[in-house]
Amino acid sequence: MFSALAATALAMSIVFPPGGAPGTTPPPDHFTIDVVTVNGSGCPAGTAAVAVSPDNKAFTVTYSDFLAQVGVGASPTDFRKNCQLNLRINAPSGFTYGIAQADYRGFAALAKGASGTERANYYFQGMSPTAYISHTYNGPLEDNWQATDQTELVSVVYAPCGEKRHFNINTELRVNAGTSDPKTTTSFMTMDSTDGNFSTTYHFAWKTCP
Repeated sequence: MFSALAATALAMSIVFPPGGAPGTTPPPDHFTIDVVTVNGSGCPAGTAAVAVSPDNKAFTVTYSDFLAQVGVGASPTDFRKNCQLNLRINAPSGFTYGIAQADYRGFAALAKGASGTERANYYFQGMSPTAYISHTYNGPLEDNWQATDQTELVSVVYAPCGEKRHFNINTELRVNAGTSDPKTTTSFMTMDSTDGNFSTTYHFAWKTCP
């Protein structure tokens, strides 16, 4: 669980067999990901976990308490929740990586006139963050939602070859009451589900270094 990892940096390594995004050259050796820190109101201690995807080409983050809400029962700060992951990805010698695609899923219950937004950005330590990519959903809505951030392979930002830089992922949920009445309604958006099975998946792109 991330709670232990947050308390002791690099307490767990996740081993990935060779893999990569479609159309890229996968590394010939295993690589590892160290979760350095996890911070944010959307991922309190003990509410997030990480696992390898079945195809070994991605990693998945599962949240159990990533919820933003407005209206009855919500505090003034509940309208926005965020989570920042700081990862150390140990690529095999001669290879570097970038994130080609991120898939997000959750559930939204939005009153008429309300809206919910999921947004994320990504960056390597010492480099400028990418622009936020946002996905907005309007009420009335009571259903699962899914969003995909996808980058063309020619535009993927790769880690500098031969350098060890932490990779940061910032995710955020926002709910706006809009024209709905927050005194009589509650609108919320989660990046999880009642059984905690909704998750966020990040897909790698690989590149050989000179």
